[in-house]
Amino acid sequence: MAMDTSLDTASPTLQRWLTGPRFSGLPMRNADLPAPKLSFEFFPPRTEALEQQLWACIKRLEPLAPRFVSVTYGAGGSTQARTHAIVSRIARETGLVPAAHLTCVGATRVDVDAVARRYWEAGIRHIVALRGDPPPGSAYEPHPGGYPYAVDLVAGLKMVADFEISVAAYPEVHPAASSPMADLENLKRKLDAGATRAITQYFFETSTYLRFLDLCLAAGITAPIVPGIMPVSNFAQAVKFSDMCGASVPAWMGRLFEGTDDDPETRRMVGMVIAAEQVRLLQANGVDEFHFYTLNRPDLTYAIAHVLGVRARVAA
Repeated sequence: MAMDTSLDTASPTLQRWLTGPRFSGLPMRNADLPAPKLSFEFFPPRTEALEQQLWACIKRLEPLAPRFVSVTYGAGGSTQARTHAIVSRIARETGLVPAAHLTCVGATRVDVDAVARRYWEAGIRHIVALRGDPPPGSAYEPHPGGYPYAVDLVAGLKMVADFEISVAAYPEVHPAASSPMADLENLKRKLDAGATRAITQYFFETSTYLRFLDLCLAAGITAPIVPGIMPVSNFAQAVKFSDMCGASVPAWMGRLFEGTDDDPETRRMVGMVIAAEQVRLLQANGVDEFHFYTLNRPDLTYAIAHVLGVRARVAA
């Protein structure tokens, strides 16, 4: 007697499973391919305890041999001296290649050029050139004697010395841009002025970055557009950051973190899953450079780098 294999006799659950779409896994990186290039971003601490945390983060990530590490400024250039001290110490005491942030905010061209020369004399050859954020609660106004915008800063730095220069890019459009096209044109001007690459603001939807790449190419931009990745372990903090910088936080991300406010370990695990899926999908689309906003917390970044195929170098 023939067996009845019709779906009609299956339970509704089994019918749904059998008739639903099938998804294959993301392709794994070929072991013969080189590991992706990484860079890490730190921020200058405001207390001695936080400074110890920063140096613990640097030491934890140093064995991953990133192509460079950068140190940010606070809003309004408020941590310029501390940034300079940290960058110089990284150059002296580690095997890392430091990149210093420089902004246009609150300084004359003479002052900015002097800072750049001090970096060059200290052996710093890489600058992340940014317009910079004004102090909280105020609108950006170019300094009367300063570089008005990042494109002017890039051109000025190239006159000071032959720096390698990275600039910022905004897959979801800079909050102050008049239009997406104006934002793209500004990015192209920065690169044409002498910047080597652009590093994006962080984003959480991979499709946002991939669409941005298409727009860049259509606008004649051919320099590397390195995706900025921010591993999240504190969702409320990420929402606050994103509100300030114009990055969108998708609803699905909120659902994944739902109910974890008092459970930091689960938050870290959820953040790891989200970021690992993001970088794996980018890697499957051919991306082989990543810039991590570490927030001076190394563990998530270290684990995600491992997922990407990066392995720590063993000290001699």
